[in-house]
Amino acid sequence: MTPDARFTQLLDDLKMLGVTQSPFFGRRGMVADGKVIACFLDDSVAFKLGATTPAHAEAMALSGADLWHPGNKPVPFKDWVRVPDAHQDQWGRLAEQALHHIREKL
Repeated sequence: MTPDARFTQLLDDLKMLGVTQSPFFGRRGMVADGKVIACFLDDSVAFKLGATTPAHAEAMALSGADLWHPGNKPVPFKDWVRVPDAHQDQWGRLAEQALHHIREKL
């Protein structure tokens, strides 16, 4: 499945949990409760997992994953992990963890 199609599928899968699509840094973002939880980046997805969470550490352990630098800024967003399309099978779990992360802060 193409990365774009997989991201669209994730949006459809999470719709019942209140997740919608909204622009974020000029890209397709996943939003819930007014907060962005993920951002599509052509061949990867960045997930807002929280820098000190187990989910963040697990995502960073995936090969090719790294901290997301939006707009190619020199300082990355420490709460965000960019996960390449080689790990599409993990994207659903990571999106749910990002959703849980923002909701536990409400």
